[in-house]
Amino acid sequence: MTPARQLASCNGPLGRSVPVRGSGLCIVVALSAILGTPVAAQSGQWHRELPASYGIDFLAPIPPPPSHLHSPWPSPPLVRQPDEVRALYVNAWAFGGNRFRELVRLADETEVNALVIDLKDDTGYLTYRSKVPTAIAIGANKELRARDTEARVREMLAHGIYPIARIVVAKDPLLASGKPAWAIQHTDGGLWRDRRGTAWVDAFNDSVWIYAAQLAAEAVEMGFAEVQFDYVRFPDEPRSRMASAIFPARRADESTRSGVRRNLVLLRDRMRPFDVPVTLDVFGMTTIMTGDMGIGQVWEDLVGLSDVVLPMVYPSHYAPGMYGTQTPNADPYLVVRRALEDGLRRNALLDRPASIRPYLQAFTLGAPRYTGEHVRAQIQAAADVGIDSWVLWNPRSDYRESGLVPAKLALGSQPVM
Repeated sequence: MTPARQLASCNGPLGRSVPVRGSGLCIVVALSAILGTPVAAQSGQWHRELPASYGIDFLAPIPPPPSHLHSPWPSPPLVRQPDEVRALYVNAWAFGGNRFRELVRLADETEVNALVIDLKDDTGYLTYRSKVPTAIAIGANKELRARDTEARVREMLAHGIYPIARIVVAKDPLLASGKPAWAIQHTDGGLWRDRRGTAWVDAFNDSVWIYAAQLAAEAVEMGFAEVQFDYVRFPDEPRSRMASAIFPARRADESTRSGVRRNLVLLRDRMRPFDVPVTLDVFGMTTIMTGDMGIGQVWEDLVGLSDVVLPMVYPSHYAPGMYGTQTPNADPYLVVRRALEDGLRRNALLDRPASIRPYLQAFTLGAPRYTGEHVRAQIQAAADVGIDSWVLWNPRSDYRESGLVPAKLALGSQPVM
């Protein structure tokens, strides 16, 4: 994962520790997160890094056992964000199965230094056993995708992999059926459904976002260093279908944009005590569109209320003629570069906007068949506009070394304490 760096390991006053790649000395430092003064270490719960100029790497203590899951606030994260996040999306089944170890090996051998793990996907089911009352009430624990989530998070940390939790917010048919008062209703009665027959919860409803924040708290407690929220929006359906949708929690004269913005503020405030980056997966078209596209997402709102935005700039999702090409899917470099330039241009007009970390296409949808060459073209496009962080998306979590730089040649920081 890192050029010319060796695994360092040591045991300090906290007992067992896990190695993190990096140069320099290996120490364990415990500081009070509140007073900012040295204190005795308490079960590896608190840490703070010294200035980067000191050239010191910190060793991550192994996360606490499950019995600590429901302290008033989650413990601070055990690892900070790398300067350059190079991640793979991992679906819940891949995370809970044998493919997880293949992906850890891939991270060990290539430039990849982070994994984005589905903790709640768009079915509403969880990858771990939650103690959040809403999750229990709707049966979100009944089809666990993984039986040893915390152990697998520890394994990622042991391999120097930055662990990111992905939580789907509004596309949650399980929550919609279990809490119908929180769901989008149909004018004819019952639940409204999209063209694929999936029920959605009402993104105007703050309880939906509070539930997501409660799950995020458990993610942090399990050792995840970042929480990524997806489907922070309304359904992307034709107006004819949306005409039959009723939003029970919609306030008087509230637009979809206002509803998303209001609840992003709520989510940000709920996440603030967790001391982890709040990141948002957003439509790739948000970088160019000035309106909210009917889904509530406007670029300036998103980058103003998060730490990182992840526009899904998949070339296959752009219409013929976009950016001057009739075949966007066949020109991944052009599409990704132009889309990110649009986002950067808008960021330049704002005060302290979120950083951009694009989702890139690592799957085939139509012609041509995507290979490592197409993946690398997108990574290069991002790099050429000054963005060296990215996440590869393959819905089956099926990735190959092709298109990725070997670890011994990779540049950039790895997760450090």
